[in-house]
Amino acid sequence: MFFTFYHIAAATLYTALSLYFLRQLIKQQVPSGHLLLIIIGIALFLQGIGLYKGMVLSDGINLAIHNMLSLVIFSVNTLVLVSSLRKPLHSLFILLLPLSSIALTFSIFLEHLHLTSDVNHKAYISLSIGISLHILLSVIAYSLLFAAVLQALLLSWQNYRLKHKHIAGITKHLPPLQTMETLLFDLIWVGVILLTVGLTFGFYYIDDVFAQHLAHKTILSVIAWAIFVTLLCGRTFRGWRGNHVIQWILGGFSALMLAYFGSKLVLEVILL
Repeated sequence: MFFTFYHIAAATLYTALSLYFLRQLIKQQVPSGHLLLIIIGIALFLQGIGLYKGMVLSDGINLAIHNMLSLVIFSVNTLVLVSSLRKPLHSLFILLLPLSSIALTFSIFLEHLHLTSDVNHKAYISLSIGISLHILLSVIAYSLLFAAVLQALLLSWQNYRLKHKHIAGITKHLPPLQTMETLLFDLIWVGVILLTVGLTFGFYYIDDVFAQHLAHKTILSVIAWAIFVTLLCGRTFRGWRGNHVIQWILGGFSALMLAYFGSKLVLEVILL
């Protein structure tokens, strides 16, 4: 009940902000930065309350798919919001706000499915410190790499607009391409470092990372890690950039998304 109420409130704010962004894009005007960040902060506060009520139970932590989906969106928005106070990252909300609205709506729907089913989908009840750190670092890494995907898409759009000499509206208010690209690889570097540490904790603290219910997560996570490491090596030693970089980012993130949500989607939704 609390999960649904607070998530509906947060989704409503995300939707309203998405429409506001769309209106400003149509009018070729830049959104009001301070007002935008304040309202996003309120939406995050509401979502955080609902997430806490949904995840932290008297007998443990509920890591069902609707909670994890909301947690990732909450983490991404929080990281981008805090980072945008020091770096020009608030432009990511052009893509992040509508995605947040859709994701929270889907999360509410999934929570309703769980409440109306006879199956208990609590993935973890009692967590050790090591496994807790593994999950926490993995979610933060996933969030940073998700932000990197959005940054890559925005960079590609900005590059296209500049090549075709469409520099009016929001485009002229974005940071220079070089700055945008630097921010993109800052996100990837930090995300890969945290993913590396998170995977290390997982290999160390989980008894059998290749058990039947974990094998695909482990393999896909390692594949995603290898893709991002290859990308960073290509960037450092070969100077990769442009669409080539975006393809590698999308490939790595796709593997990571399947690792995190693939089995949960099958077990908790398709086979519900």
